[in-house]
Amino acid sequence: MTTSAPLPDLIRAGVVERFGGPEVLRTVRIPRPVRAAGHVLVRVHAASVNHGETKIRRGLVPELGPPPLVLGSDLSGTVVQADPGGRFRAGDEVYGIHFIGTYAEYVSVPEAALATKPRSVDHVAAAALPVAARTALAAVVEYADLRAGQRILVHAAAGGVGHLAVQLARHRGAYVIGTGRAVHHAFLRRLGVHEPVDYTRVDFRTVAGEVDVVLDLVGGGYGRRSLDCLRPGGLLIGATLDPGVTGEEADLRGRRYRWLGEVRTVRPLDVVRDLVDAGRLTVHVQRTYPLSDLAAAHAHSDSGRVTGKLVVTIPPPQPARIFG
Repeated sequence: MTTSAPLPDLIRAGVVERFGGPEVLRTVRIPRPVRAAGHVLVRVHAASVNHGETKIRRGLVPELGPPPLVLGSDLSGTVVQADPGGRFRAGDEVYGIHFIGTYAEYVSVPEAALATKPRSVDHVAAAALPVAARTALAAVVEYADLRAGQRILVHAAAGGVGHLAVQLARHRGAYVIGTGRAVHHAFLRRLGVHEPVDYTRVDFRTVAGEVDVVLDLVGGGYGRRSLDCLRPGGLLIGATLDPGVTGEEADLRGRRYRWLGEVRTVRPLDVVRDLVDAGRLTVHVQRTYPLSDLAAAHAHSDSGRVTGKLVVTIPPPQPARIFG
């Protein structure tokens, strides 16, 4: 099914022209993608910044090939074309994940990667959810199967994945300890963290004691140190490219380690949508940036001073001014 309004041949997109810092990002015009069979063409209203995209920008994910590359994995927008008889039709508001290419006005996305947008939030909030919320849901529910009364330590608890994982853990009745700078502690307590830990002042191991689960969203040296916090048989979930620990190391110490990879939950974004619309999950958007300011959004992300999520908005182009 196709909308009656003509679509532009060229669209705006945020492109990595060469690998490097935020300054390598440019907003350029590229050909509008042609919808593939089984795909949905979406007019993107907003996308978000994920840590993984900053790694792609720096050239740390070589399997994606050389620049130029359109970045972006999250999206929220409006369907403009879809297969007849499919789940969606033109005009539907959707959100979803497409790896990569959502820093663009239009994107062709597999239908299965989309879900109906939560009704209770706007496109900005919806765009902040897909990757982070799916990751948090997989960690807390699928991998950890967290139960009431269990103790979980969440590293980077005020970040994009962390602040959503905290809420999911609390809804399952867990006792939540979260690492974050002191400036974020009030925010963490509002989310439901029982014990915020300022990792810049104290060793988190001395505060956490024994926990059932650690969700490590930092990696590096945190992985091995986190094993010290786990009870015998406890689970460390790693969600970074540099986990700093292996399954063999965990086994030798009588603990378990799993890297957060495949998500088996059926239609996880439908689950997330229902949680959001029921008021059980809230995403915090610290700041929005227009697509034309994408480099500034990535610079903000690189600073490590992000509470919740950063969102990139993609408003319609301004009509040309006519001077008489």
